[in-house]
Amino acid sequence: MKVVPLRLQPGTDLRRALEVWMGEQEEKAGCLISAVGSLSVAQLRLAGAKGATVICRDLEILSLCGTLSPDGAHLHIAVANSNGAVLGGHLCPGSLVLTTAELVIGLLPEWRFRRELDPTTGYAELGISRNGSMHARLIQPGKEGTQ
Repeated sequence: MKVVPLRLQPGTDLRRALEVWMGEQEEKAGCLISAVGSLSVAQLRLAGAKGATVICRDLEILSLCGTLSPDGAHLHIAVANSNGAVLGGHLCPGSLVLTTAELVIGLLPEWRFRRELDPTTGYAELGISRNGSMHARLIQPGKEGTQ
């Protein structure tokens, strides 16, 4: 694994910056290792929701995790407001850095991630390959191992 630290400036779209940055890398698979910072606007898609919820206030980034590929990202974030109330969900475009976002990203040179439409879920899900061969890495309910 290759580890890369990044710092995003105020006003930067957090999700978009990660997607653009990943698209510029030689490696085709990445993951978030660590993230701290703050947002002035958070756009989150909450569990089961079709669209984003927009929160316009100072928020601390408590956690940000997910996978990065050249054709998109799957990111979850947890943020806290000034009262310490926590909200989390899918990180959507339009989430803007307030003071800083300090990120540590792991790049996985042996792997390739891509987003592929999964007819079962209706979403672009993670496709995984290694050295040109497909690895589904799916674990089915009630079955052990991978397919």
